[in-house]
Amino acid sequence: MTRHLSTSTGELPVSTPFTVYPAIDVRGGAVVRLLRGDYDKETRYTDDPVAVATSYARSGARWLHLVDLDAARAGGYTLLDTLTRIVDTTGLMVQTGGGVRSADDVQRLLDAGATRVVVGSLAVEEPGMVTGWLETFGPEQVTVALDTRTGDDGVWVLPTAGWTSVADQDLITTLHRYDASGLRHVLCTDIGRDGTLSGPNFHLYTMLTRSAPHLQVQASGGARDVDDVRAARRHGCAGIILGKALLEGRLTVTQAIEEEGL
Repeated sequence: MTRHLSTSTGELPVSTPFTVYPAIDVRGGAVVRLLRGDYDKETRYTDDPVAVATSYARSGARWLHLVDLDAARAGGYTLLDTLTRIVDTTGLMVQTGGGVRSADDVQRLLDAGATRVVVGSLAVEEPGMVTGWLETFGPEQVTVALDTRTGDDGVWVLPTAGWTSVADQDLITTLHRYDASGLRHVLCTDIGRDGTLSGPNFHLYTMLTRSAPHLQVQASGGARDVDDVRAARRHGCAGIILGKALLEGRLTVTQAIEEEGL
């Protein structure tokens, strides 16, 4: 069922389902949050990511977004044991990534219990390779993560390697390279909003959902409260990533998932 809303403010028709993804970012074994992707600006919350995942599951979450921050910068996914424990303990569906560099990496994460594998830097640097993975594993098992910020000319550029370098091609050009690939799930993070609790950049998500309506766009970066969850739906997103706001008690998983079925 689709609910049609006013487009005068950039809002789009809202289609169900909509998915809330509580997020756990792990660095050095601890649950942390970075400010705008800066590894030198870290807030540490707990040394037990499995306990956090369990609390989210008990509050009604169906999905978890699990990020290996060490691997995102250096390569080599390090959370296989954590991933398996979370899946076995909670029953959550998990999309996870960080340092995914090969088809073997994708298979290893799927074998460890991941429902979807998140591919970031390589999706920008080697789109032909990632297109092959979409064909091999299927579009429901791969999420392409495009982390973006505006350059001096206003173009949405794509930092890679843990946001330490910038790719040659921009956001829209990269998306167009996947037009015929069967890509379905795209997670887009506005780096300038990430970890700031300043609200998502809905101008960005409206642009994406209008230019690529066949994609399921997950909003990421800046979410503060349940109003931001509602707004993500209204602006055409298929889901929203919730990290710092949950860890700091700005909203609860229960409040957020109440918006999934509206």
